[in-house]
Amino acid sequence: MVSLWINLLYGGQQQPNLAVMTARAIPFQFMDKDTMQNLKSFFRLTAGAGALAAALFCADSAPVRAADSSFTPAQRAEIVNIMRNALKTDPSILSDAIASLQNQAAAQTSASALDLVRHNKPLFGGSSTDVVLGNPQGTLNVVEFYDPRCPYCRKVLDDLDALVAAEPDLRLVEKVIPVLGPNSTLDAQAIMAAGLQGKYIPFQKILMTDSSAPGMDRIRNAARQAGLDTDKLVKDMKSSAVTTALAKNVALARSINLEGTPTFIIGDQAIIPGAVSLSELKAAVDKLKSSH
Repeated sequence: MVSLWINLLYGGQQQPNLAVMTARAIPFQFMDKDTMQNLKSFFRLTAGAGALAAALFCADSAPVRAADSSFTPAQRAEIVNIMRNALKTDPSILSDAIASLQNQAAAQTSASALDLVRHNKPLFGGSSTDVVLGNPQGTLNVVEFYDPRCPYCRKVLDDLDALVAAEPDLRLVEKVIPVLGPNSTLDAQAIMAAGLQGKYIPFQKILMTDSSAPGMDRIRNAARQAGLDTDKLVKDMKSSAVTTALAKNVALARSINLEGTPTFIIGDQAIIPGAVSLSELKAAVDKLKSSH
């Protein structure tokens, strides 16, 4: 319906019959404040689901066409004037519609990503190269994508420990991905290399809570604190096993259009981006549990 108005503004040739009827119902001879407010309310109703924003980008698409020849030139000019005045008077009409369209697009992207997760569960939750927190045989599967240099990822470290402690059936897979530059790559390589010595988590905790300048000296120091063979760790950082594992994690992140870290995949029910609170994570896991 909203596409009709945009079509009129930009000279389209047809409009849906329902929209024609709606437009004809507007008393053109009375363009007072109340009528203008009613028109704006009408716009909000029809554009609330993003239709106006879609129409702005797709004004010439076939589904929005029907006969605008049924309008007189005077009626058409009046409608154009009403529309322009409404948008000038209250630009939030358009911004609200665009925001709604963006929300719908995000929801569709999330739905597509979850569908991919459902069809590729072994890739997301069954990796042998990523560490598992909690119960390795647990039925409540959660996957976290994180960057070791990400401050928000550091923030949720303690919350993840609390989450695992609170739910004995939780299986939390940690997938490290370097997305914040060369120092993230170094730290991610080091964490994966520590995993080859069976000390992924101790080393991860030391490294991610260390505030000293990034670099190999910091990594070596963290390795010594974690009781690792430092020379082996440095060598393994460049190994094909570590390189391949990180590449697979990055590819999976891209496959779900991951936009930031941390990002949590809750079973096959939800994808939660950002440093959510412990209570929000618990609520998501409880919802997953109730569906089993």
